[in-house]
Amino acid sequence: MYALSVKKIHYHNPQIIVETGPTYDHRILLCKRAIAPRFRFWTLPAGLVENGETTEDGAIRECYEECLAKLKEVRLFAIFDIPRINQVYLFYRARFTDPSYSPTAESSEEDLLDASSIPWGGLAFPVMTMALRRFLSARSARNFRVYEAID
Repeated sequence: MYALSVKKIHYHNPQIIVETGPTYDHRILLCKRAIAPRFRFWTLPAGLVENGETTEDGAIRECYEECLAKLKEVRLFAIFDIPRINQVYLFYRARFTDPSYSPTAESSEEDLLDASSIPWGGLAFPVMTMALRRFLSARSARNFRVYEAID
């Protein structure tokens, strides 16, 4: 009779975070966080992908959970690998189905901002700053090829 030794393996996989840059009339929606981390800082609608959903579906869901906004023309725009904090960000550009949005338990305030009104010093995470700058640059150049970066 052989005794089987069972080892438990615990994987520490990176988190996959999806975010959207919802636009309406060349303005982009930002949300003020009502939750930790970075409480009261501005962010794009973002969150973790859940099991059983695509990253695009996760981005759409997170946007609705954070600001009750419904999206159309959702397209992958950028991938940011951040191995030092075990995260991968997927940034989707999108448009509103209609320009309605509202605060939720996750965000205390939302605003559609033009590029000159973005509170750059009040953004919650460095990757948000990178994503927004890259998006605004691509939009002005009308060049929306998928961008990849490692930080």
